[in-house]
Amino acid sequence: MKYSTDTSGIFTRFDMEIEVTRRSIRRISSDFALQAIADCVADGDEEKTEEAVKEALEQKDPLEIIHEGLIPGMNEVSRLWDEGVYFLPQVILSSDAMMAGIKLCEQKLGKPLKKKGKIITHTAEGDIHDIGQSIVNALLNADGFEVINLGTDVPIDVVVEACLAHKPIMLTGTALMTTTMSAFPKIAAKLKSMNFNIPFVCGGGAVNEEFVTGFDLGIWGKEASQAPAMAGDILEGAHWQELRSKWNG
Repeated sequence: MKYSTDTSGIFTRFDMEIEVTRRSIRRISSDFALQAIADCVADGDEEKTEEAVKEALEQKDPLEIIHEGLIPGMNEVSRLWDEGVYFLPQVILSSDAMMAGIKLCEQKLGKPLKKKGKIITHTAEGDIHDIGQSIVNALLNADGFEVINLGTDVPIDVVVEACLAHKPIMLTGTALMTTTMSAFPKIAAKLKSMNFNIPFVCGGGAVNEEFVTGFDLGIWGKEASQAPAMAGDILEGAHWQELRSKWNG
């Protein structure tokens, strides 16, 4: 039996080659440079995104590049995620590409881009499965929020202390194991006892709507893609009860 010695396809991203060939990125700008930036972000190519941004910065305002090239490109990624074309690797790569482009624009501006608000994310104590949290982080970053990522297996008191220190507009928690989800009502109870009535969006395979809406502050996050819109509602003044009423049954 003969075995092929061709290894060229081992590290090929077939998901990108096949799926994106079938569904091309929509045109977001008539400007060639801005469209090129959006395409690079959607392709998840950090190096090419940086090259395209550097070239565009020679003639364009940094804010124009951010709002008409980088962010629209990431919006296309969000659309493809919602449609089931993109998965976690594509979302993370595209988010990294967008953030690299924003960093170059911030250097040109001489100051950081103003964020919409702080959001703390974490995975429950005892749980190291952070896929859902990673997606939430990427989407929130892409939408202009400052994400304070506490990581995985985060003790209850660490979450509470971080909320008191950073004063975020929203807290999110992810739990993939049923043995860890009990941390969420404990966090909510501690925050509420301190009169810190922050919306606490909980998601992950271990939790459901009935569980999360069973304690004060809790809002069930069915899909990671809901996080930016929920945060947007909070910026417009929505209280945790209003958020629950809108997003949960």
